[in-house]
Amino acid sequence: MNDSTSDTPSGDRIAKTLSRAGIASRREAERMIEAGRVSVNGKVIDSPALNVTEADRIVVDGKPVGAAEPARLWLYHKPRGLVTTDNDEKGRETIYDSLPADMPRVMSIGRLDLNSEGLLLLTNDGGVKRRLELPSTGWLRRYRVRVNGRPTDEELEPLRKGIVAEGQPFQPMEVVLDRQKGANAWLTVGLREGKNREIRRAMEVIGMTVNRLIRVSYGPFQIGELAQGAVEEIRRKVLRDQLGPEADDLLGAAPAAPTEVKRGFKRRVPHKGEFGGPGQPGLPRARNDDEDNYVPHGKPIKTFRPDKAARDAAKRSGSGGKAPSSSKFGTGGKVFTSGKPKPAGGPKGQRGR
Repeated sequence: MNDSTSDTPSGDRIAKTLSRAGIASRREAERMIEAGRVSVNGKVIDSPALNVTEADRIVVDGKPVGAAEPARLWLYHKPRGLVTTDNDEKGRETIYDSLPADMPRVMSIGRLDLNSEGLLLLTNDGGVKRRLELPSTGWLRRYRVRVNGRPTDEELEPLRKGIVAEGQPFQPMEVVLDRQKGANAWLTVGLREGKNREIRRAMEVIGMTVNRLIRVSYGPFQIGELAQGAVEEIRRKVLRDQLGPEADDLLGAAPAAPTEVKRGFKRRVPHKGEFGGPGQPGLPRARNDDEDNYVPHGKPIKTFRPDKAARDAAKRSGSGGKAPSSSKFGTGGKVFTSGKPKPAGGPKGQRGR
């Protein structure tokens, strides 16, 4: 019995691998291969009919292609005046010129034309891009549309039944007339196809001109209060729930959780600087050799004048009114002992005569 699986090449098609790595969509990757921009294991290939594995070395435009990262999805509020393309042949500014510098390489899911604004989904995975762009996904895209004129429900009815514009049939749209404001009317339009300039072209058929178009939701994802030019990533769990049964195949393995480092309690020792710095006592002043000039802690001690009784006693003793010299007195009549002197002349309460 022959083993039918022995002839099946291992790995994935090269275009799918490039798409999963965020290089380009599958169709764009096939065009890159046909242009000779891709090499595998040092050999330039010209056909996408090739399976590759993680062991193969793939190079695109001279740059090695790394392993596919986990699929991610972002909401982006596109402003007017930006082109939804990688490179514009007219040199106009693209959405990729305005994205944050730390964003990985991403692709837009669907497009918004130059004069349209609102919600644009971005992904780093070509498989997710292809899955969400398919009409079979069934996700409703809702727009706020301002038209010039005074449309009635009767005039909008052809859009609800399906219309043909420039020979191209459009599927039925959900159209609600919200309000009339001056010469303009605001509509809410929902569609599931998203062909090139579909709403603008359909409105022209019924005689209406669109002067503002804002996408407010794409399937379950809504623009909410996201500011113009801002980007917000969708959590993996939310994305997985919305993708349904194909989520595991599209998203790939979940990113590894960061290693948790547990550290023991460490007592914090306050730093007070060198001795004499903040929080430390000041350096004591060195003692002077001259005891009479010594001033402890930088503050002079108050001197006192002997009371009248002591001065009178000094006069009678013939000292010329100066207090008698003693071990308690230093030169110049300054004292360096604490406390007041005892009254001169005899027992307590008696004055000298």
